[in-house]
Amino acid sequence: MADYLSPGVYVEEFDSGAQPLEGASTSTAGFIGLAQRGEIEGVPQLVTSVADFHRLFGSYLSENEFGEYRFLSYAVEHFYLNGGSRCYVMRVAPTDAKVAKNKADSNKEASILEISSKNPGTWGNQIRIVVVPSSKAKTQIYEVISDKQYRVKNNAGFNVGDVVAFEAAGQKQYNKVVASQDNIIELAEELDGDVTDAGLLPSKVLTTSEFTLHVFYGDEAETYEKVSLNISAANHIEKIVSRSNIITVKDLTDGKDLGVIAPFEVLSGENETVGKFQIALSGGSNGSIAQVTPDVFMGVDRGPGKRTGIQSFIDNDVVSIIAIPGVTEPTVQLSLVAHCENLGSRFAVLDIPREKTKVADVMTHRNIFDSSYAAMYNPWLQVFDPLDKRNIYIPPSGSVIGIYSRSDQTRGVQKAPANEVVRGAVGLDCQYNKGEQDILNPQGVNLIRHFAGQGIRVWGARTTSSNGLWKYVNVRRLFIFIEESIKNGTNWVVFEPNDEQLWARVQRTIDAFLTRVWRDGALMGGSPSEAFYINIGRSTMTQDDIDNGRLICVIGVAPVKPAEFVIFRITQKTREE
Repeated sequence: MADYLSPGVYVEEFDSGAQPLEGASTSTAGFIGLAQRGEIEGVPQLVTSVADFHRLFGSYLSENEFGEYRFLSYAVEHFYLNGGSRCYVMRVAPTDAKVAKNKADSNKEASILEISSKNPGTWGNQIRIVVVPSSKAKTQIYEVISDKQYRVKNNAGFNVGDVVAFEAAGQKQYNKVVASQDNIIELAEELDGDVTDAGLLPSKVLTTSEFTLHVFYGDEAETYEKVSLNISAANHIEKIVSRSNIITVKDLTDGKDLGVIAPFEVLSGENETVGKFQIALSGGSNGSIAQVTPDVFMGVDRGPGKRTGIQSFIDNDVVSIIAIPGVTEPTVQLSLVAHCENLGSRFAVLDIPREKTKVADVMTHRNIFDSSYAAMYNPWLQVFDPLDKRNIYIPPSGSVIGIYSRSDQTRGVQKAPANEVVRGAVGLDCQYNKGEQDILNPQGVNLIRHFAGQGIRVWGARTTSSNGLWKYVNVRRLFIFIEESIKNGTNWVVFEPNDEQLWARVQRTIDAFLTRVWRDGALMGGSPSEAFYINIGRSTMTQDDIDNGRLICVIGVAPVKPAEFVIFRITQKTREE
């Protein structure tokens, strides 16, 4: 309690009512797959448009090189085409993929700096680096204090270890800074001749010696001005270039003394009068398809920020729908489904192998799975390929996730993402009829069908679960929405006094949220009391629960179910009876 020590009026604020509870996002997608470029370790990258994807991960992949693993870029494109809003993408690469580097046997700078592309791929072979000499600071010498100490006009920018050049009458003397403080600079060696110049426009100047790095890749360009090889300086090349999206730089000198030679000359072997020199990278490789094994997609958990593949999405708590487009290896798909089940906050969209079009073959693949956190779609979609300028077939997962997102935004997560037009699809790999769907639909295979005058539509909304309570996609996703919203919006409850006052506040908070969900049409019932109930207090907790710090709230909701079978019963009547 506050201390009241002197007479007066005290105004205090306290929370007694319900806390507003915001609904969790359900339309953020996650994709995993092969790409031209992009990080293969760390956290998934946010992508907000197709152009954003191409900037971060490159363009379309060729069928000859990447075969059945090339569909990530197409999936992301059709995700946005079908109404997707945002997604996170994680790139994977074959185990034998290599980064492009500067070669030590042909470049002098390679013995000083190891420059490599930011991540593996042949894209790195197109990187071009131009180095030009530059200087971050210059000053004039006012007084010679001793053989190696000089009082200057301004010592700002002159750091210990910097290579400097004293220029007079067109001649340069290179030296190194030993100490720099209070406008007094101490050099490693004594400067020759008369070095003082107190003129307003000095003809004799002491300058630092650095270089500027220009990095080019396609339409991208990065410039890192006035970087140094002085490992103790704030502008050391490793520190400055670490923010690059194109290259990484490693200083191989380990801080050893390079002498009093200009950094430009150390790297190029030529005098600064040359003006510039170029560095080319080579040796980048996309790897071989033979090395794209299931473990590449399943990923490795090396700890926070160092995870790969599916494991990298553990660090992401925003994604609610996820897919690995075109990858139909059962081991990978089962790993993705297990990931969704373990987190309980996201839903997997699975593709069926393109060659499996017969009902029996489709069922063979379908029977591998039993989960309410996944849905399966078939057949593949015919779309236009901007790379080969022809129609190709792509897996439906990217388009379907876009439809999930579109349906969530226009109707709400309670609406089954079915009977929706698939935008951008000009045909189907095969056309199923009603008899075939009569077999596949009850088993949880959602077909995409073409209807005359109605276009190509998603014509199923079932999960792969054998539990009848969770057979509809929208029911599972509605529960994910409710659970995540309540979990995110009730963090304030933790460590609060576990008493009747807290129970009442929690009940009011959840009641207000579920009432809004009911008004949006996500719950059955003519009134909130018919749509849901909330039990909290002595009816749900024992004294042992309270003594052990547990607050237990039991919530029941009545989700709406889709009208999957619409039946009109018509009879013939001659008169009113």
